[in-house]
Parts: sequence; C-alpha cells; structure tokens
Amino acid sequence: MKKKTSVKELLSKYKLLNKRVALELNGKIIPLAEHKIILKDKDIVEIVHFIGGG
Repeated sequence: MKKKTSVKELLSKYKLLNKRVALELNGKIIPLAEHKIILKDKDIVEIVHFIGGG
C-alpha cells in the first residue's frame, strides 16, 4: 500500500467503495463520514462486506 492511503482509497482498491461494509480501525468502528482518515503504519483494519443470498 502506498504511503498516506486513506480508508476510502483502501476500500476503492478492493472494489468495496459504495458497497455495504462495516469498517473497524484499531478496534473502533469508523463511520462513513470519517473514511478520509489517513492510515498509519501498524494500523489494524477489519472490513466486513455484507452480501445477500437466498
């Protein structure tokens, strides 16, 4: 990952931008309004992508 990558850029890289996801950064849920946060070394990111099925 390039330096100074935002949460939004990370989601875009994995084609999850504008998808139903929950994002956790260092144990804290990050709301959509905060997706401009720049990631730092050693940050722990967990992304949960919701998928419907039947």
